[in-house]
Amino acid sequence: MNMKALITLVLSLLIIPQMIGQTPTYTKDIAPIIYNHCSVCHRPGEIGPQSFTNYEEVKNWAETIKFNTSVRYMPPWKADTEYSELLNVNVLTDEQIQTIADWVDGGTPQGDLADEPDFPDFPEGSLLGEPDVVLNFEQSHTHIGNNIDEYRYFVLPSGLTEDKVLKAIEFRPGNTKIVHHALIFEDLEGVAAATDATTPEYGFEGFGGFDGGSELSILDQKQYPGYVPGQKPYLFADGLGQTMGAGADVVVQVHYAPWPTDQVDSSSVNLFFAEESETIDRYVEDYIMLPINLPGGFFAFFIQPEEIKQFHGTWVVPEKRSFIGLSPHMHLLGLDWEVYIEHADGSRTNMIKIEDWDFNWQGDYYFNRFLVAEQGDVIHALATYDNTSENPNNPSNPPQLSFWGEFTTDEMYYLPLFSVPYKNGDENVFFDGTVGLEDLGIYDNQNKLYPISPNPVFGMMNVGVSLKRGGPISVQVFNIQGKLIRTIHKNEFFSSGQHIINIDSEQFDPGVYLINVTGKDFTLSEKFVRQ
Repeated sequence: MNMKALITLVLSLLIIPQMIGQTPTYTKDIAPIIYNHCSVCHRPGEIGPQSFTNYEEVKNWAETIKFNTSVRYMPPWKADTEYSELLNVNVLTDEQIQTIADWVDGGTPQGDLADEPDFPDFPEGSLLGEPDVVLNFEQSHTHIGNNIDEYRYFVLPSGLTEDKVLKAIEFRPGNTKIVHHALIFEDLEGVAAATDATTPEYGFEGFGGFDGGSELSILDQKQYPGYVPGQKPYLFADGLGQTMGAGADVVVQVHYAPWPTDQVDSSSVNLFFAEESETIDRYVEDYIMLPINLPGGFFAFFIQPEEIKQFHGTWVVPEKRSFIGLSPHMHLLGLDWEVYIEHADGSRTNMIKIEDWDFNWQGDYYFNRFLVAEQGDVIHALATYDNTSENPNNPSNPPQLSFWGEFTTDEMYYLPLFSVPYKNGDENVFFDGTVGLEDLGIYDNQNKLYPISPNPVFGMMNVGVSLKRGGPISVQVFNIQGKLIRTIHKNEFFSSGQHIINIDSEQFDPGVYLINVTGKDFTLSEKFVRQ
């Protein structure tokens, strides 16, 4: 072997290991991304059509994952993360997307098994733990396979003998292929049940209000947080809730998507109530912005063929309120949303911006802190629609005149806003802000409960906790003698990473207390003093 060939061989032996070392591996680089961003939906029994729970499952779909993440179709998150700060943001960084691409292009190596993080300990059923009441469909419903939308109301008697405070409500679809979304209401008068009794089949068709009135009748009905695929149900913060009256019927409006073959669905609703030890001093209310909030009202909401049109609605806040979330809704012509608060001094607070609306991925969005609006402040909601031939999502070819309506081929301007009466100090209250471990560049993070600050405390406490592995945890408060005073979360799933847990310290008498965070194989404790 000549000297040149020898040098080439030596260099190749040095370079190849370096190149191999630069290729991401599943266990070290890909698993943290998949387990924190994808597996909540892509696991057995959930909405994702494939399971991503281990190396073989992810490898089999590697090319699809690479494509869907590169175009940012997955994971599904539509709100602009730079416009406002929201809860449960699920987006990948440019670096994470490139890591996935490099792994696929590099042959999808598995890597050292010792590097792989534990798969999250997802509970069976609800991510919120064990519900207090489960309401099941009394019968199954057949959605006819005629490629036409169906909006159908189902009446589920709550069986409550006394008024309750609802902390969370969770719709569990029986057939995830056809359930597009669901709205949930309270009926104390038996109106929906009476309507259902007039029809021979289970449930009844309807849109807008369930009393058979106009679309505006929905404004007179109490609405609970609804359902969209892939979202963890929202648990109201400490001291907040919604009422559910004795004898109430829970009325669910299910939107079944167009489907070519008959499909059967039998869904359920989970109810989670406040414990007696929790004092609820504020109740969540919703105001729904509709075309009545536009100049010209409902008659102004129409979109001509070959027209791109923006509608600008406003609502004057009637009293000082703290907003916790909103749920923008439109159909296939929709392009974008922008919602913000205009304050009396000319400043503004951004609420949400969605620049690339996708009818398949809509949902409820909640803020990571209270957004406070004074009496007289104005909420602006701008929505743009594209009724041109250039819109690939346009359901009509050629485009047709579009009005407000219940079918996917119609359009909607619909924006529920969720808020509570203002309370002193709301500006300083933060809700759970989750940071994935891989976003921090930490893969061996330990379970940790951070020191409470300030301490002594008064008002709402923001308690920081970090979890190495996603799984169910319980958060409880004990007095110094070891007596359980409050349970804040009970076997609720929290993802790996950092979280903020809200506890209203005004619910405790002055004294010394312990906060315990308990997981499957750990308990964390911190002491605090209530002034």
